[in-house]
Amino acid sequence: MDIKKEIKGFPDAPGVYLMKDERGAIIYVGKASSLKERVASYFRQRSASARLRALIEKIRDIEYITTGSEAEALLLESALVKAHQPKYNVALRDDKSYPFLKLTVNERFPRLVICRGKKNDGARYFGPFIEARLLRHALDFLRRVFPLRTCRCMPKTVCLNYYLRQCLAPCVDKVGEAGCRRIADQLVMFLEGKRPQLLKQLQEQMLAASRGRHYEEAARLRDQVWALSQTVAVKSRYGRPEQLEALQEILGLKKNAERIEAFDVSNISGKEAVGSMVTFVKAKPYKDGYRKFKIKEISGIDDYGMMREIVRRRYEHLVEEKGKLPDLIVIDGGKGHLSSAREALGSLGLEGVPIMAIAKEFEHIYLPGREEPIKLPYHCAALHLIQRIRDEAHRFAIEYHTTLRRRLATVSELDGIKGIGPKKKAALLRHFGSIPAVKKARAEALTEVRGIHERLAQEIKKAFT
Repeated sequence: MDIKKEIKGFPDAPGVYLMKDERGAIIYVGKASSLKERVASYFRQRSASARLRALIEKIRDIEYITTGSEAEALLLESALVKAHQPKYNVALRDDKSYPFLKLTVNERFPRLVICRGKKNDGARYFGPFIEARLLRHALDFLRRVFPLRTCRCMPKTVCLNYYLRQCLAPCVDKVGEAGCRRIADQLVMFLEGKRPQLLKQLQEQMLAASRGRHYEEAARLRDQVWALSQTVAVKSRYGRPEQLEALQEILGLKKNAERIEAFDVSNISGKEAVGSMVTFVKAKPYKDGYRKFKIKEISGIDDYGMMREIVRRRYEHLVEEKGKLPDLIVIDGGKGHLSSAREALGSLGLEGVPIMAIAKEFEHIYLPGREEPIKLPYHCAALHLIQRIRDEAHRFAIEYHTTLRRRLATVSELDGIKGIGPKKKAALLRHFGSIPAVKKARAEALTEVRGIHERLAQEIKKAFT
């Protein structure tokens, strides 16, 4: 095969690439933020080392697996190296100087943390990983998908992570030991590279929960399935142009939706309600086009009213500036959210702008003037694009909402402690889950938080005695 010609068809997307020799054996596994650029770079190097030249000479085929981010590619790379032990992946064998992921299966309610080196303590260790920065991003992703507790000391009340669906609150018995153990087992399957088996298992559990009318559990499992589907699309050959073409056909658009703007709202019991808008241009995130909204006109729990407000504010501003309208608007929600957004557009004379909504309940697509939703299969390229955009809008809204709530949560006892600034306050809250848990923590436990040295830990303890 002509490898250089084949590489031109690789996606400009994060993922993992597998290099094979003439026998089909995997000789190297690597990760990339752009599969196309990274793999092509091997064949452009003029001053390659002898080891790299030897690798390139043996390559006869290259396969790839796309992922949702480079951090997720890091996890997959580690699993594949462990599984296949490629000849040229010497750096990732078992170097104790690199960080590991540690799953504390030896505890009643397991936690997932980053550590250096392994101990014979009954915990499960995964890695090593070369890039600590990416590993921290990967840990954030894993905690969202597998909601194990993060606090070292169990608090007596639920923390913010519970409301963000990043913990199932074993501290107040909202989930039992068996439930936490089941999530830990799922996490192990994921980190060992058993994604297809895990997805099948979760889908079966989701359907069983739905049939049994356990709708909250079904929704949680659905979100897990979606997140894991985005994490890795095995041997996926769908590029961004194909996704846009599929979207145009399914929605009946007059042209490709090159600029898409998506909206979401986030609030807990109506408090610190916020909205988000993200922009995708040619199916790629355009960060300069992101917008945050602090809800000003709606009080209490009224998601429809909040959606109406942020859509109106966005396009009212755009019309005043005579800016370019999007080719498609995506609303996170169902019929009611879509109707509210359309009311806002109608008040501005923008009824002609294409708009759709995607409901979290079974990922149904709602369109104006259509009573029944469109139900797309999981493997549909257009659905993958819509979900990715919706998920980014949701992430951006949650991030803003979390920032505001943490700002409120940490403006109190921690503010008076010398040496504790916003970053360290956020790190303490993220690690322990709540201010009461920080108060109860031992000094040595406090030093496990980044930036908290022994002397500062003693200051914290002194402030709370």
